[in-house]
Amino acid sequence: MSQTAIRVIQLGKNYRIGARQNKADTLRDLITQSARAPFRRAKGVLSGEAYGAADLHTTFLALHDVSFEVPFGEVVGIIGHNGAGKSTLLKILSRITEPSEGFAEIYGRVGALLEVGTGFNPELTGRENIYLNAAILGMKRAEISRKFDEIVAFAEVEQFIDTPVKHYSSGMALRLGFAVAAHLEPEILIVDEVLAVGDLAFQKKCLGKMQDVSMTGRTVLFVSHNMPAVTSLCSRAIWLQKGNLIADGPSIEIVGQYTQKTLATASVKYWDNLENSPGQDGFKLIAVSLVNEHAQPTSVINVECPYYLNIVYHVARPDLTFRISAIFNSQGSTAFTSIQPNETIHPQSGFYTTTLEIPNNLFSESTYSLDISVFASRGKKQHYCREKEVVAFQVYDQMLGTSARGDYVEGMLGLVRPLLHWQPPQPSASPSFLK
Repeated sequence: MSQTAIRVIQLGKNYRIGARQNKADTLRDLITQSARAPFRRAKGVLSGEAYGAADLHTTFLALHDVSFEVPFGEVVGIIGHNGAGKSTLLKILSRITEPSEGFAEIYGRVGALLEVGTGFNPELTGRENIYLNAAILGMKRAEISRKFDEIVAFAEVEQFIDTPVKHYSSGMALRLGFAVAAHLEPEILIVDEVLAVGDLAFQKKCLGKMQDVSMTGRTVLFVSHNMPAVTSLCSRAIWLQKGNLIADGPSIEIVGQYTQKTLATASVKYWDNLENSPGQDGFKLIAVSLVNEHAQPTSVINVECPYYLNIVYHVARPDLTFRISAIFNSQGSTAFTSIQPNETIHPQSGFYTTTLEIPNNLFSESTYSLDISVFASRGKKQHYCREKEVVAFQVYDQMLGTSARGDYVEGMLGLVRPLLHWQPPQPSASPSFLK
């Protein structure tokens, strides 16, 4: 067997978009339209409208010149904004649609979950849809019967298995659809944004199942907007933008590049012109950088590793007194604020650097941005600088069981997730207030 599971060579896909054509309602209308067609074309030529010229304006390029290979056993994340071509790529690989140019080779049995409840008949029960959908995906009836109980248990729809699917919620349909595809035991599993729907517990359950699939040596192609999920699940990521392949490499690096591009900021921000740098009344902010324990700038951080915030600034006059605060934000909320404990007196003018150590096991998996505020709050109050979204970073968890989540794989609320010490339970006497 070939060592390559997926080979994509100069793949492209064009869609024609434009004015909706009027459909013939009757046979007479169809005959009339056909008879008039030559005269309409001639009229267009005589009026200066080149026949077919509108095609240049009614073609949408969903994919263009995309090439890559995926070896067996690799878990690859496909990332990019909405409309980047991710779903189109997966539909071509799943043989749902044909490419306009190039080709894709698939070596092995493919299981695909591209949309919620794909292939489900709403009038049939959950039980009937399992057999129908699994058969569409290529499973034998004996194989379906053997795995039926596992599929139902994974989907958590035992109580409603004989209820028509039209009465299911979108979450129930998603669970059932994913359960069928995940138990197909394909050599290649293609999953499109299943984490966009469903509760946090089910999202983590899906991740766990895909990790199980990948550990058996099978190939997973995974589309998601959940960057922590991509970094924890995938060893490699492919970044698509407007139908073009922008970057392909280790997931941590590619997600970092994508995060910087998305947030229009990076792990390092500096101003090379002192006159134009932010600040006033003798203070100027020069540079802000986020570095790892090896002093290397990074925008993708392992939750179990410490990192450091370096702030470089210039003081134009001696004895300037102030303190600096760092405000960490995520998902439209402030996670926390760290403030220098004392206002610092700067005895002489010049450049200064201060460093904030951020401990490991502090943040939850998410994307964070950082604001810097410089002010004096004792005596004469003065605000010297407030710069928003100076740097940004992505936090991921390798799911090794040694972080604050331990071996818990389901959803954890909150923007911070410190590793706190739990005392082991000890036998105790019955509480006195119990009767």
